[in-house]
Amino acid sequence: MSKEFFEAVKMLEAEKGIPADYLYEKISSAIVVAAKHDYNGKDIVHCDIDPEKQKIKVYVRKNVVETVEDEDTDLTLEQAQLIRKSAKVGKTIDIPIKTKNFGRIVAQTAKHVIRQGIREAERGQMLREFQSKNQELLSAKVTNIDPVTGNVTLEIGKNVALLPKNEQVPGEVFEVGDTTKIFVVDVREGTKGPKIMISRTHPGLVRRLFETEVPEIFDGTIEIKSVSREAGSRTKIAVYSKDEDVDPVGACIGPRGQRVSNIVDALGGEKIDIVNYSENPEEFVAAALAPSDVCSVEILDEGAKSCRATVPDGQLSLAIGNKGQNVRLAAKLTGWKIDIKPESGFYEG
Repeated sequence: MSKEFFEAVKMLEAEKGIPADYLYEKISSAIVVAAKHDYNGKDIVHCDIDPEKQKIKVYVRKNVVETVEDEDTDLTLEQAQLIRKSAKVGKTIDIPIKTKNFGRIVAQTAKHVIRQGIREAERGQMLREFQSKNQELLSAKVTNIDPVTGNVTLEIGKNVALLPKNEQVPGEVFEVGDTTKIFVVDVREGTKGPKIMISRTHPGLVRRLFETEVPEIFDGTIEIKSVSREAGSRTKIAVYSKDEDVDPVGACIGPRGQRVSNIVDALGGEKIDIVNYSENPEEFVAAALAPSDVCSVEILDEGAKSCRATVPDGQLSLAIGNKGQNVRLAAKLTGWKIDIKPESGFYEG
């Protein structure tokens, strides 16, 4: 094995980030598997790779015996002493195999196993890299858009992932070369390599965007208690401050509304309601129904977590929202079933 071989392994380590030791282990195993064919598959072939001296030693370890019972594994003392004069019966002897004597089929077998090892290492590396980013917000570059399915191929660092159409915000348009923010929902090992599930519709995307924009969330002063989202339309986020002197809603909105404005832009204009979290369900439900005012909240069944919110007559449609969206998001945010009632008790016809 020439100097070029070791240089190629170093190049693979530098370009693909695959540890050289891992590659040498796989290459060693491949050579052993290939060479064993000449000895009827007997487990007597060994391979030592020394990258420092840039040498590969392949050898067969045989038993020195008085009478040969298996030609693959045994040698007589006379045969052994031709290779090493100090050989003795009952001991073993290592017989070097010249790698250049490997047949074409052996070389092809070794090459195939080496390639397979490299693919496995790449998949393992990709899996580890994405697992370290699971549930995180990442920047990705658009490299391809399927005109039939609408699926978008994204480049994330050295890796590639698919953003399916159903995980894209309704109405958003991508162009090749665009940079976008995505949320890593899950990372699993599949039969064809790591399966990376990414999304732009997941509530986790909004959560991570707020952590990025609002230092008080990042440092733990403000806590995001819950997020409910209908991607492309509206999000509600409940926040709580551990410091009485810090207004959680005001901090999330930011000076002149800049922080929330940056998040709205990243989400393509999605409306965001930021509300105060409260341990008191009546207060929390009332806040969650923003932008509507709420006169009162009555707990109907604590076990079933159902309640009734009374709102001013003129704000009934605002509280319910377009196609019931506002009350639906408020219910998701709080975990309570919410019935809306006008203050007068009379519903508009």
